[in-house]
Amino acid sequence: MKKPESIEDFYINRAINSQPLVFNLLRYDDCLRMDPQPYRRRDFYKVSFMRGRTLLHYGDKSLEVNGDALAIFSPDVPYTVDMPDGPAIGQYFIFKGAYLAEYFRRNIKDLPLFAPGAHPVYELDAPQTADIARLFERMNREFTSDYEYKDDLIRNCIIDILHYAMRMEPVAKRHLQTDASVRITGVFNELLDRQFPIENLSQQFELKSPADFAAQLGVHVNSLNRALRNTTGKSTSSLIAERLVTEATILLKHSEWNVAEIGYSLGFEDPAHFSHFIKKHTGQAPSSFRSIPVHV
Repeated sequence: MKKPESIEDFYINRAINSQPLVFNLLRYDDCLRMDPQPYRRRDFYKVSFMRGRTLLHYGDKSLEVNGDALAIFSPDVPYTVDMPDGPAIGQYFIFKGAYLAEYFRRNIKDLPLFAPGAHPVYELDAPQTADIARLFERMNREFTSDYEYKDDLIRNCIIDILHYAMRMEPVAKRHLQTDASVRITGVFNELLDRQFPIENLSQQFELKSPADFAAQLGVHVNSLNRALRNTTGKSTSSLIAERLVTEATILLKHSEWNVAEIGYSLGFEDPAHFSHFIKKHTGQAPSSFRSIPVHV
């Protein structure tokens, strides 16, 4: 089995300015045997075809689905997926909004699937499962084919799935037994993870404060702080700072950006503020973490 890739390994093994991922099709069981191509969830829509019992925590809601289901996630809302009976069987397709931009008359974010408060989880009966399975299998065939226009066929399959979903009634029941602190911690961690890795200087750490995270999660900042303390023993500010220190030291060691550029990418407008932050949390100046020649 291939060793799981750490955050640090990501920066070492991949060029900072690598070709961006636009879409991909993956099987859930493949992700258990190998490292999937990493992607930032904040950039991608996700269409999942799952089979088995699944708990989906989507924004401030928790849904339970038993059996076959179609779930469609927006990059604007954090989500986590729990599989209490073991790994899910199925596949998922990820894509950026621009991938379908010219195929809808309106912005894809305006579709009912992605409207605020939507519950884009759909339980499938046997005929519906067969329909969705056929579309995913067709995508699988095209992914490995040599047909010149296979990308268009794959795109058509995803459009068919989105329209299929919009004709259905989504699941609206709440899974009330989910511990609120555990659920909030899960989506907080998911939202924090979405912001990394920083791959180029046009990116920037966006959610900087506990209030930023609370607003994105749709909870009061005091509720977020209380939930995180209940599950981790740490405050929201501490968890954000710990992650920033981890990402900063990795970039200092493995990128060629100068200290000011790294600080800016992590949300620090003032290089002196960034240096003070690193020294406060590590006891060392940023320059002490440099392990490669730096172009200034």
